[in-house]
Amino acid sequence: MINYNTPYYIVYEDKLRNNLDLITNVMSQTGAKIIMAFKANALWRTFPIFREYGICSTASSVNEMQLAIDELKCKVHAYCPVYTDQTIDKFIAGSSHITFNSVEQYTRYRNRIETHNAHNINSQVSCGLRVNPMCSVVDTDIYNPCSPGSRFGVTARSLNGVWPEGIDGLHFHALCESTSFDLEKVLASVEAQFGEFLPKLKWINMGGGHLMTRNDYNVNHLISVLNSFKKRHPNLEIILEPGSAFCWQTGDLEASVVDIVENSGIYTAIVNVSFACHMPDCLEMPYKPNIAQSLPEVDPSMPTYRIGGNSCLSGDVIGDWSFEKPLKVGDRITFTDMNHYTTVKTHMFNGIHHPSLLLMHSNGEVEILREFTYDDYKNRMD
Repeated sequence: MINYNTPYYIVYEDKLRNNLDLITNVMSQTGAKIIMAFKANALWRTFPIFREYGICSTASSVNEMQLAIDELKCKVHAYCPVYTDQTIDKFIAGSSHITFNSVEQYTRYRNRIETHNAHNINSQVSCGLRVNPMCSVVDTDIYNPCSPGSRFGVTARSLNGVWPEGIDGLHFHALCESTSFDLEKVLASVEAQFGEFLPKLKWINMGGGHLMTRNDYNVNHLISVLNSFKKRHPNLEIILEPGSAFCWQTGDLEASVVDIVENSGIYTAIVNVSFACHMPDCLEMPYKPNIAQSLPEVDPSMPTYRIGGNSCLSGDVIGDWSFEKPLKVGDRITFTDMNHYTTVKTHMFNGIHHPSLLLMHSNGEVEILREFTYDDYKNRMD
């Protein structure tokens, strides 16, 4: 425990390096390119460590792209559910690969990319198309890109046997903290539905969700799956873009008990952090985080508390934890594995701009109170 006032997030360099060692070993044994998703980690003060391992990134917003250029010193593999006239030229200038979510989006901006490539021989942009293999291996719908009616990617049926001219790569993202066996299942679906197009392409991006740094993940099987796919499709460069894997189990959120209240026999320890504000995935997934000081399981015979956040949201609670001895005000509570996604969602998820703030006066005049920029994103992740 360090001598610093709570609350704070803390990241451990040695744990980051352990994950990076594993990931780069997978790259060396398969020839695959594994890039980092900023939606899971945008703490750019740690990026010098990632640069040592030659890690580049994907980006789903102009802010994420600019952060990669500034702090990872690389162009990005861009994927955005929708590009706009205001963003597409910036993406073209800062990307090596741009994946489109629909044929219509590609058609709309194809000429701009071809014009760029014609005038920038040494800075070509390769276009990709996101497909939807319609293979669900994720149980939680909010994180399932292949759920019925998903807005992500084109289906084989919609392509009707025709691959758009000028698109070099195929991109799919169907996993979420998944196993190599899940990947194997999805790959079978991709090959069954889109296999006729693969010989014509240069690369395949297998998206994120490959939790290869989890203790029970079968890394050798992943290597086998990737090498087998490469043998079947030697023309394709393989790209993976995991989020959680890079920062899995590399950081904590340290909090303190600030009050203990009782209602109907339930004792709630209120801490100086909030599930809603500081650990939003706990409510979105939902999932119950681990607390370092608690017992592994709830034991009613031991001191047991509901942990409550310090916001006014009634549901700012997750569940109960048991401890070896009663809690008291001032005790430290360590929420473990709170680096990936948590820090980003607390500050500015996906680098998406916050809406501007305007005030319409009684006379009809509109005053711009605040507009948000890249600096807001970068400074919040500082």
